[in-house]
Amino acid sequence: MIFEITPALLSSLYWLTIVAVAVSSASGVLRAGCRKFDLFGVLIIGITTGLGGGTIRDLVLGIEVFWFADQSFFIISSLSSILVFVIARYFQVSSQSFLVPDAMGLAIFSVIGTISGLMVGAPWLIASFMGVVTGVMGGVIRDMMCDVTPIAFKSQLNAVLAWVGSFILILFLDGGMDPIVATIVIGSSIFVSRLLAIKYDIRLPSFRFKDI
Repeated sequence: MIFEITPALLSSLYWLTIVAVAVSSASGVLRAGCRKFDLFGVLIIGITTGLGGGTIRDLVLGIEVFWFADQSFFIISSLSSILVFVIARYFQVSSQSFLVPDAMGLAIFSVIGTISGLMVGAPWLIASFMGVVTGVMGGVIRDMMCDVTPIAFKSQLNAVLAWVGSFILILFLDGGMDPIVATIVIGSSIFVSRLLAIKYDIRLPSFRFKDI
């Protein structure tokens, strides 16, 4: 273990998870709204987006699924989904507006996933990948349910930023930085970097066959 698990750290992770679940669920609703789904469809996609990445992480790490252990996460996801559904009916919302809460969820879930991996003794590489899984997979499931190409596979540095940020977080922790400070610094950096990548359309090269 490269950091001490303190009550303050556990409390911070709890509240960060609450925020991440809420904003990720909101991104799911906004994405589903572009497909004109009804309330039930929107609610299912919102909940799946908010809880999906963390669920996969916990199953892979062999620990109790976080929203089984504390149903408040499920409740927050549901309430966030319904609230955004209602708000969108009365205020004009861009079809790309889901990208902002998506970026915030990516940032927060990535650092939470990395720390969760380290807390159960996962090696650095695996812990960093758990950051990617936690940050990205909710959105991947969301996009597949909406029958669109997942933005993690064809967007502006989505999963890349999650993985790079997760690695840097581990380096900071190994260097002795306070876990709460490191989490805030890296989470904020991932969020801002993702927004800048969207604004300036910064992407990785796409696969293509050589022309004959």
